[in-house]
Amino acid sequence: MDGNGRWAKKRFLPRIAGHRAGVKTVDRIVSASRSIGIKALTLYAFSDENWGRPSREITGLMRILKEFLIKETPRMLREEIRFNTIGMVEDLPEFIQEVIQESKEKTKDQGGMVLTLALSYGARREIVEAARKLAKKAANGTLDPEQIDLGCFESELFTADLPELDLLIRTSGEYRISNFLLYQIAYAELYFTETLWPDYVEKDLHEAIIEFGKRERRFGLTGEQLKKKEKASFFSMKRLRSWKAGKPDE
Repeated sequence: MDGNGRWAKKRFLPRIAGHRAGVKTVDRIVSASRSIGIKALTLYAFSDENWGRPSREITGLMRILKEFLIKETPRMLREEIRFNTIGMVEDLPEFIQEVIQESKEKTKDQGGMVLTLALSYGARREIVEAARKLAKKAANGTLDPEQIDLGCFESELFTADLPELDLLIRTSGEYRISNFLLYQIAYAELYFTETLWPDYVEKDLHEAIIEFGKRERRFGLTGEQLKKKEKASFFSMKRLRSWKAGKPDE
């Protein structure tokens, strides 16, 4: 979610006004995502690097985050949204940690959509933390280094309980990833838009998803291999439906 500061600057407003406008966009996009059946939405809210911003801005961001969680938790319950975080949440002020834990606890049984905020998050740090955890297990003898594979590594990432990433959207005309989900985007589709985050509306989200649907995701295969795989999956599903209907020979 990028462009809050530039949005405010264009209007001769303080940067914090841009962040407040950005929260309204979060409201819109969370509701839009839920209404079209998205199962998991992750928003890059505060990065490792953001700690280097002016202290006044950081304080304002933390207050906005607290207000957002207190205000939106009841709505998350109504819309069956489970609240989640990734990142070094322990780096945040204690009053924010308390509100985060309360929102998580209240929404833990919701199964409609997972809303994840990346807070004090950096993908490089995430990868290093995962490697450190595996190294500790190997050092104390609970893990054989030869057993470390992709699944083992991924189980130590912050996103271990989230589905595989399909689409990453970057707003505001920037064409870089900025240390976000570097491991997880290996086969994700990337979508860039010039729109500043506070101006981002439901129509923009729908356009991104329509574009995503037009792309051929081959995962290293050729186009022909993919078509054969899809065809095999179609016939497998057809046989399964026939079996359930009591017509196994169809």
